[in-house]
Amino acid sequence: MAEQLPAGRQPVIIAALRTPIRRVNGAFKELRAHELLAPVLHGLLDATELPASGVADVVIGNAVGAGGNVARLAALEAGLPVSVPGVTVDRQCGSGLDAIVLAARLVAAGGNGAYLAGGVESISTAPLRANRSADGSPDFFSRAQFVPLSYGDPGMGTAADNVAAEFGIGRDRQDRFALRSHSRALAAAASGTFRGEIVPLDAPSGTVASDDGPRPSLTAALMARFPPAFAEGGTVTAGNACFDADGAAAVVVTSLQRARELGARDGLLVLGTDTAGVDPRLLGIGAAVAAGRLLSDRGVDPADVGLVEFNEAFASQTLACLDALGIDPERANLDGGALALGHAYGASGAVLVTRLLAQARRNAAQEPGPAGQLALAMISIAGGMGTAALFRYERLEAVAETS
Repeated sequence: MAEQLPAGRQPVIIAALRTPIRRVNGAFKELRAHELLAPVLHGLLDATELPASGVADVVIGNAVGAGGNVARLAALEAGLPVSVPGVTVDRQCGSGLDAIVLAARLVAAGGNGAYLAGGVESISTAPLRANRSADGSPDFFSRAQFVPLSYGDPGMGTAADNVAAEFGIGRDRQDRFALRSHSRALAAAASGTFRGEIVPLDAPSGTVASDDGPRPSLTAALMARFPPAFAEGGTVTAGNACFDADGAAAVVVTSLQRARELGARDGLLVLGTDTAGVDPRLLGIGAAVAAGRLLSDRGVDPADVGLVEFNEAFASQTLACLDALGIDPERANLDGGALALGHAYGASGAVLVTRLLAQARRNAAQEPGPAGQLALAMISIAGGMGTAALFRYERLEAVAETS
C-alpha cells in the first residue's frame, strides 16, 4: 500500500467507537456478540452521518464466537439494509486489527465506498466447543489448536513465559509495567478521557457506560504476592497478565475522497500494514517483527512515531516487543492497556485503533497547528503471528491531492 495514493484510493479512518470493556461473566454476561457490536455500528453511522445504504461492507473480527458470520448478523441488528453484506475475520487476537487492515486494503484496491470494520468478542456467551470422538460423543476443549503439536502448541501464558526468559524481561519489570497500566487507565477514566469513544450499552443490570477492569487497590506489594500462573519458577502472573473481557470496537474506513464528501474534518490516513509469522513458542514477539518490517519499509524511525498502542496481553511480550523496536515503554499505551482494561480477543485490535484516533484528536485540540502525527497499532497473535498498522493523523482538507 503506497504512502500517498490518489484520493479515491487513499484509506482513511474517520470515526472510531467502542463499547465499555467489561470482565467476563459481568455486566455483559447475557449479551451475545452481535448485541455488543450492533450499537457500535449504529453509533458510527450517527457520528459520520453516513447513510446506512452507503456502507459497502461490514468487516468484523471474532475469535471464539459461534460462527454463522457475526458481521452480517450485527449489521442487520444495527438496522442496516439487507443490501449491505458482511464478512467475519478470524486471526484470533489480531482479528479486530486485521479486519480494519482488510477494509483499508479494499479501499486501496479501488473500493471507494465506506466500510465498517472492527471486532467483537463475547467470551461470556461463547459456545462450548468439542471435537467428535470416534463413538460420536463430544470431546470438549477449552481452546482451539493453534499450530501442529510438533511445535508444542503452547498456550498464550506459556508462550509469554517463554518470551520473558528468551528476552530477559524480569518479574519486577513486568509488575511495574502492569501497575503503570492500571494507574494510567484509572487516571484516564477519572478525567473523562474515554467518554467520547464509548457507546453506552443497555444490559440486564442497567445502562453500562464505563470499563470495570482498572483496579485502584493494586499496589506494588500486592503485585509481588501473585505466584507464577503458567510455569513453575516463571515470571508471568495473574497480576502482569491481562484478564478476559467482553466488548466490541469498530471504525469507519473509507477513501480520502469519500471522507471529504461526507464532510469529515480529520482522520487517520492508513500509510501501511504488515503481518508476520514467528516461532509459535515465542508468539508474543510477532508484533515487533511485523512493526519493524513495516516501519523499515516506510522509512520511518520508531522515534518519530508519536502515538503507540500495543495490546497488553502480557507485560512480558509487550516489553519485549517495545525493546526490540527501540520504543521507550513510557511512550506506549498512554491511557493504559489490556492489562488494566481487559482483553476482548477479537475486539482488542480495533480498540487499539479507537484509542489512537481519540489520542490524536486530543493532542490536536490541545496543541492547534500542523497535524501529521504518526501513530502505530500492533498486536501479537496466537499461533506465532503479529499484525501492525501505521497511520498519520491529518486534517483532511490539508492533505495534498495526488494524480
